[in-house]
Amino acid sequence: MFLSMTGFGSKSYEFSWGTVSFEVTSVNHKYQEFSARLPRELSSLENRIITLMRSLIGRGKVKLTAEISWNPGARIPVLDEEGLMNIYNQVRKITKRNNLESANDITSFLMIPGVFDSNNNIAEQAAHETPDIWDDMTRGAIDSLMEMKRSEGEKLHAKVEGDLCILEKLTGTIKARWDIASSEAIESLRTRIESVMEHFKLEVDEPRIAQEVALMSDKWDISEELARLEAHTGKFRQLMNAKDSSGKKLDFLVQEMNREVNTIGSKAADSEIRWAVVEAKTCIERIREQLQNIE
Repeated sequence: MFLSMTGFGSKSYEFSWGTVSFEVTSVNHKYQEFSARLPRELSSLENRIITLMRSLIGRGKVKLTAEISWNPGARIPVLDEEGLMNIYNQVRKITKRNNLESANDITSFLMIPGVFDSNNNIAEQAAHETPDIWDDMTRGAIDSLMEMKRSEGEKLHAKVEGDLCILEKLTGTIKARWDIASSEAIESLRTRIESVMEHFKLEVDEPRIAQEVALMSDKWDISEELARLEAHTGKFRQLMNAKDSSGKKLDFLVQEMNREVNTIGSKAADSEIRWAVVEAKTCIERIREQLQNIE
């Protein structure tokens, strides 16, 4: 099963004072990279949320964003009337005792910290007092994200499966052609050696000719490369159909498959094989590009 590294998920929760929304986005990345962008009131949750995300998500650059939609009146501060009057009376006593101008405008005292009791700390209190709610919200947003990642992963799996089938057919074509081309190449090589020996009036030594043919043919024999390519392709299919397929392992196998195809192309002189190699390399490149988005 493939999991795409690209996806989006969200989760909301309604409190008495407002609604908090979590949104999680994930894009391609070679390793794990997590971040959380939270309002000041929820900043204390950052480490908790990132730790939970790390335990639930593999590769990818993942960002969680939280927003608070406050209910009407939830952020209106409450006047501490008793405290205001206490400050006002103390100031009047000081001015009277020191023969200063009396402070008659009480509105100037409204800017003193503590006169207004802000309700902004409601969310901060919820962050400390109800940790399970935030864990559930994070899991809910990630569940939504994973659903999209699985959906995108199924599409990627179908594309890779199609290209893998094409690669297997091309490998079969190269193998079938090699069975014919190898015999033709060996016979052509033998003929050329015999022609040279006859030209220079050299004694024909059949065992020596056979030895030279064997040594030279070993340099352009692609049987081992074809066997390894088939083995890599089979292992790739096994991993991609596993319950927990790994993009890193699949990427490594693609590199090995590409290595074998390149070697076949450099060894084989047959035009049909060379053309099949070009198509195989194009097919492998398409697979590699798709794997870049697999977790």
